[in-house]
Amino acid sequence: MGESKNNLATEGLSGQVGNLVFRRRKGDGKVFVSVHPSARQGVPSEAQQQVNSRFQEAVIYGKSVIADPDKKALYGEKAAVGQSAYNVAVADYFSAPDIKEVDLSAYTGQAGSTIKIKAIDDFKVAHVHVKIAGVDGTLVEEGEAMLQADGLNWLYAVTQENANPAGDKITVSVWDLPNNSTMKEVNS
Repeated sequence: MGESKNNLATEGLSGQVGNLVFRRRKGDGKVFVSVHPSARQGVPSEAQQQVNSRFQEAVIYGKSVIADPDKKALYGEKAAVGQSAYNVAVADYFSAPDIKEVDLSAYTGQAGSTIKIKAIDDFKVAHVHVKIAGVDGTLVEEGEAMLQADGLNWLYAVTQENANPAGDKITVSVWDLPNNSTMKEVNS
């Protein structure tokens, strides 16, 4: 896409002229010029339909964000020059959070022992859920981890005594604001 810089002919121009489309960016007033997109030929493939559907969902999420003043302000803080809260929200919709580490070094099976989770997202991790199952698959406990002051690590404090924690399956699930999730399983 071409960019118009200090051009008197395009000053104040927006919309379509012939086959050219002029767009003015709200943040800094820059004018961008592109050729009008042509209509798609043929029936879209299954993969194209999935991409279109996912993009429609992202647009709906972006609109819901700008309709909520608190979320709009939150996303707006992260917006770069020429970007809006809507743009940041739509981009966030496409990225699931990532679990970098599940640290079991302080997990002893005793009440009060902890599991530390390092999770990141392109915008914000909303919450982290931990589930502990015994070797035989029975549920020992589950609950929400708490975000630590560093803004990166989450801590889950064990509440139930577990006499034999060796081989426990720890399942960590992480969600971001658009409700994308990632899950990781580790054994103690």
